[in-house]
Amino acid sequence: MDTLFLACLVVLGIWAIRRNVSRAERTAARVERKLDLVMEHVDLHEEIPGKDGIVALVREGRTVQAVKACREATGAGLLEAKQAVDRLT
Repeated sequence: MDTLFLACLVVLGIWAIRRNVSRAERTAARVERKLDLVMEHVDLHEEIPGKDGIVALVREGRTVQAVKACREATGAGLLEAKQAVDRLT
C-alpha cells in the first residue's frame, strides 16, 4: 500500500512539473513573438555570428550547409535557422 501511494505521488509530481514546463515554454514563445514584432517595427535585425560565411554558402546554393552553420553559430532550432537563412537571400 505504501508503494502504491509513493508511486501515485511520483506520477502526480511528474505531471505537475511537465505542466509548469509547458506553461513556461508557451510564455517564452509568446514573449519571443512579441519581441520579434517590436524589432521588426523599429527595423532592428538580429546579428548572426559568422553571417558572411553563411551568406557565402547561400550564394553557392548550399542552403542545407548554411542552415547547419546558422544553427551552430546561434544555437537556433531547425525552423528558426531555416527562416534566418531564407531572410538572407
